[in-house]
Amino acid sequence: MFDIYRKVPKDLTQPTYTGAIISVCCCLFILFLFLSELTGFITTEVVNELYVDDPDKDSGGKIDVSLNISLPNLHCELVGLDIQDEMGRHEVGHIDNSMKIPLNNGVGCRFEGQFSINKVPGNFHVSTHSATAQPQNPDMTHVIHKLSFGDTLQVQNVHGAFNALGGADRLTSNPLASHDYILKIVPTVYEDKSGKQRYSYQYTVANKEYVAYSHTGRIIPAIWFRYDLSPITVKYTERRQPLYRFITTICAIIGGTFTVAGILDSCIFTASEAWKKIQLGKMH
Repeated sequence: MFDIYRKVPKDLTQPTYTGAIISVCCCLFILFLFLSELTGFITTEVVNELYVDDPDKDSGGKIDVSLNISLPNLHCELVGLDIQDEMGRHEVGHIDNSMKIPLNNGVGCRFEGQFSINKVPGNFHVSTHSATAQPQNPDMTHVIHKLSFGDTLQVQNVHGAFNALGGADRLTSNPLASHDYILKIVPTVYEDKSGKQRYSYQYTVANKEYVAYSHTGRIIPAIWFRYDLSPITVKYTERRQPLYRFITTICAIIGGTFTVAGILDSCIFTASEAWKKIQLGKMH
């Protein structure tokens, strides 16, 4: 009779200790790669891109600002916020959505404010300009707790300069010195897996300290935040690996591992059989 079926190679049917070890190692290796791929599939990846555009077109050309600053040696009745920009806005003593908290038994003041600025170059500054009577020696030493723009982003995978001035300490500066913080604001968009977008702004900062005199020769210090907007927008997008790619990778891992293991086991078995024949030949 004729046997039309291919015979299974001997190395695939004969159990060996080497084959058992290779099989166990393959299973452990497959398990390790599977868990690694599963972790990558479950974990959300955040990718970023740059483009030139105004991302938040529904904002009406405004940017929300949050400022929290302490002046430990300036009375609250002297502290004020002024806003200016290139569109002609000039507001002295802005008080909407702001709060002054006395410090050091009323000697100092903590200013917390929420306000908006236009998307054009300008400045806002903390000063005594809005006070009814100017002090003789205003002390502008300060600590900036927070200065942020737009929505607050609390995302672990995004590390940016959203509060670059947070923690800035100028308590040892010249009390009569003015402070200039020059900000370059970068629009930032964060899009989660559902497609919801949040608009925030990162910024870089440079600063200088100097003594400024008025036209009457008096020293009137202030804390200036001069800003300009970058035309480049940074976009962060949450992405997850597609299911079909995960399945394809798992199949490739299993198939590839067993193929390599089979080749390795076959080579070891063939070498072992050849060695046995050589040993038998020497005995005879």
